[in-house]
Amino acid sequence: MRKLFRYLKPYRGFAILSPLLMMGEVLADLCLPYLMSFIVNYGIIGEDISESKLASTVMGILFPSGDYTSLHIIITFGVLMLLVTLVGGFFGTFCAYTAARAAQGFGHDLRRDAYARVMSLSIEQTDRFTTGSLVTRMTNDIAMIVEFVEMLLRMFVRSPMFFVGGTVFLLTLDIRFGMVLLVSLPVLLVTLILVLACAVPLFSVVQKKLDRVNCVVQENVSGARIVKASVQEEYERHRFDVANSELRSISYRVQRLMAITHPVLVLVQNFAVIAIIYLGGSSIAEGLGGMSTGNVMAAVTYTTQVVFSIMMMTTMFHSVSRALASVKRVREVMDTEPVITDGEGAVTSPEAPVAVEFKNVGFRYPGTVGAPVLHDINLQVRRGETLAIVGATGSGKSSLVHLIPRFYDATEGEVLVDGAPVGSYKLKDLRRKVGFVLQKSELFSDTVSGNIRWGRRDATDEEVRDAARVAQADDFVSGFSDGYDSMIAEKGASLSGGQKQRLSIARAVARRPEILVLDDATSALDLSTEAKLQAALRERMQDTTVIMIAQRVASVRSADRIAVVEDGTIRHCAPHEELLQISDTYRDIYASQMQKGGAANE
Repeated sequence: MRKLFRYLKPYRGFAILSPLLMMGEVLADLCLPYLMSFIVNYGIIGEDISESKLASTVMGILFPSGDYTSLHIIITFGVLMLLVTLVGGFFGTFCAYTAARAAQGFGHDLRRDAYARVMSLSIEQTDRFTTGSLVTRMTNDIAMIVEFVEMLLRMFVRSPMFFVGGTVFLLTLDIRFGMVLLVSLPVLLVTLILVLACAVPLFSVVQKKLDRVNCVVQENVSGARIVKASVQEEYERHRFDVANSELRSISYRVQRLMAITHPVLVLVQNFAVIAIIYLGGSSIAEGLGGMSTGNVMAAVTYTTQVVFSIMMMTTMFHSVSRALASVKRVREVMDTEPVITDGEGAVTSPEAPVAVEFKNVGFRYPGTVGAPVLHDINLQVRRGETLAIVGATGSGKSSLVHLIPRFYDATEGEVLVDGAPVGSYKLKDLRRKVGFVLQKSELFSDTVSGNIRWGRRDATDEEVRDAARVAQADDFVSGFSDGYDSMIAEKGASLSGGQKQRLSIARAVARRPEILVLDDATSALDLSTEAKLQAALRERMQDTTVIMIAQRVASVRSADRIAVVEDGTIRHCAPHEELLQISDTYRDIYASQMQKGGAANE
């Protein structure tokens, strides 16, 4: 918690002022029953006002001649109560303002840094946390912490002050009233300790169940099409019901435990009030000095304030417990150091003939056992060359190209870009060199031009259109009602698969990268469109090194070389015609597609 409190430092002025203002509000509230006792004792019942030095002094200042009636006393102290209430309201209003400014500023900065940390994590780390859990931590958990900070700045002063101040004022009225508190407090404290001891461990479980609900929702919303296409709505609804029911059950357990405190507090409060009325009434009836009706009424109010302060403390401990669970979860994210980090700065050879090189590279995904995904990879990709990669599903093609921008680090050997190991680059510098297009196109809720400018934010309108022309996207974009200013739905839901792939390619082309990686990024394009795309890439990006993964022979046959990946290693690497002579795997792929009249047809 202390590490997170450093986010309050920029708002320490508000954080210090808020408790001070709260003290003013509490003192005002504590004065009201005392003033009310003067009205009852000296204005209504008519007791001798000289018995109270404070009350007589006030009336003496306002009426120096001493010529005043009971009505004057009632009006005078009634106006004083009104003024004290206004002062307390002023303090309370500004306390709420300063506490909100500090807490919301704290939340803004914490959320910003937590998001930055999530963005810096590697793919393996975000996969380990899961998307649903990260969303919950960034939203619900941080909201819990912000709520706790705001309560800390207000209630952590208000409740103890009410407790201490109410007790002091109660004892000043009559020491016997202290016996009532002495009996009441142990009952309250024991109940509070027992309830919290049972409830606190459950708050972490509640957050984990909420993670599960978020994961199910996220999976079903993003995969809505496949759910509907597979007619699995009932199955997914059942899966959500299970997760939702588990969250409900554990939340019920917590709420049932916390619900015990309120009736106990009310019961103790009422017994304390009855005891005070009995003590006061007995003393008045027996004619014992020092006791009056006004004092009894004030004592009842102070007792209520003391018990209410304990009730507020219970709420605070509830919030503290939930906040501590949330703090732990947010700290897990904040304390996770990125596995993929910046190098010290690469010393490159921009004029070297080899753009990308793999030297004895091996790779296995973190936490996995068994055979590695890649092994004994030795490959050089010349500058300006178009290299195609083919192979069976699961052979390691995508894993191979993911090592270039350091989505993952090789577990053996090294990958070099422009003659320097990728690990020596600053991540931004390395990834600026690489344009990466995935098979699954990711588009954002933005205009067409805004999505293309993700490749380069300062691209001009003409550069955006030129990138779209290269990607064969200009024709269909121009057909939109607003052209390049047309809005794209979330994840490109309003576009076809081929349109999304072409816009993703345009986004990468707009960067003018030194290395362009197409990870099966043309799988949704027809052969004619793909041929035009490849021709445009060769014509407009002659100096760019292109590495493309494809399943269709027609997509790769025009490449300078084709690497055949089999069982996690490169078996052969040669042009199309030569591979037909030396590679049984490539011949099988070619023959199977020719027989199906598929992608190998010219």
